[in-house]
Amino acid sequence: MVRGIRSLLRGSTYSGAFFGFCGALASLPLLPFAALPALAWPSASYGARVVLTLLVWAALIGLVGLARPTRRLLIAGARRLLRVPLPDPVAVHRPVAVHLPVAVHRPVVVHRPARSPDSGATSSARAAGSDRWRTPVWLLLHVALGWATALLCVSLILAGLVILLVPVDGMQAEAGISLFGRTARADGGWGSRAVALGCVPLGMAGCAVLTGTLRWLAPKLLGPSSAERLALAAEREMALAERNKLAHELHDSIGHTLTAATIQAAVAGEVLSADPAAARAAMRSIEESTRAALEDLDYVLGVLRAETADATPTRTLADLPELLDRLRHAGAVVEPELSGELAQVQGTLSRAAYRILQEGLTNALRHGTGGPIEVRVAAAPDVLELGVVNRTGAGTGPRAFPTSGHGLPGLAERVRLLHGEIEAGPDGPEHWRLAVRLPVQLSA
Repeated sequence: MVRGIRSLLRGSTYSGAFFGFCGALASLPLLPFAALPALAWPSASYGARVVLTLLVWAALIGLVGLARPTRRLLIAGARRLLRVPLPDPVAVHRPVAVHLPVAVHRPVVVHRPARSPDSGATSSARAAGSDRWRTPVWLLLHVALGWATALLCVSLILAGLVILLVPVDGMQAEAGISLFGRTARADGGWGSRAVALGCVPLGMAGCAVLTGTLRWLAPKLLGPSSAERLALAAEREMALAERNKLAHELHDSIGHTLTAATIQAAVAGEVLSADPAAARAAMRSIEESTRAALEDLDYVLGVLRAETADATPTRTLADLPELLDRLRHAGAVVEPELSGELAQVQGTLSRAAYRILQEGLTNALRHGTGGPIEVRVAAAPDVLELGVVNRTGAGTGPRAFPTSGHGLPGLAERVRLLHGEIEAGPDGPEHWRLAVRLPVQLSA
């Protein structure tokens, strides 16, 4: 009871009722056109012509509801006047397959997934077609409820005025209003005045019912359709995938740079007095690698702040010699084996190959125990093979570097999205091997 009284005192109740009345008034321009078939049928009875006019009127209102601008306008009005949080309509495209990351443990082998036809396209198209009728249904209910409530409120107001104002000079009038089996005549008595005053809260209650009904219907008929929900989910998944990709890029770049810089700083400290030239070379290498990492960091932060980045960092296989040089400055012994036309590997495949090798070499620096690091890159017309082998057996002892544990799963996910294969695990008693095969024809 108290809740109902409070709803009658809220301004949002009457803004919602105003929204309903606007829908009723907006349908008036269609009424003359709806009356044309009835006018062309003069031999029909009055009731038949009225029914025909109403049916044509409803059909015209439904056709207006099929227009996309109508739905956008209704959603904006419902948000503003009904106070219902409705998202803007989104463009619905053909269904897309979204791959989710999977947990990967060592050792791991991820194979190229088999492609299957999109079996949900037909059902999605059927659902999108059925969802188009939700807006016409909303508009018809909107107009019908608006007219019904408007007529009720006008009738109550007129009835109250009649009861209060018709009696003149003590003359008895026949006008009155019947409610719950009792009739109040316009005789100027206190009972009639009470009934007349009661018309006001009844009209307010009608507005509250109209607003509540429209608020209940709005999410069901104006809210996102099943196809739009799928499109919104796909957009959110793409945004999360992009952020996940940026996290991988940042992990690869910053992790490699910090690892190499730590080793180079240790080397520079050891040879500072005995070999100043080598120490200066190590410091220059630290400067170059950290500058490259700062470029990657600026780009990632710009994207995360929703700013327009100047250009995407283009670390590709062409930058592999520079990466190997930084490792040599860090004191590592690198034995590269490059074959094939690496310049022909471009686009996404070349960038991904660089990041894969960077992560593999970073892991070799972190967890290796000395000895040469073998790097293999072989480019064939149909496949690109990458490999990193480092020593893990007895030697100078492993370097203690903190790790997040996301390096290998991130590599496996990157390879899987490129429809490739990855193998990572021990290679004999004293070595660790990373091997990746990426199909060239899927590069972009």
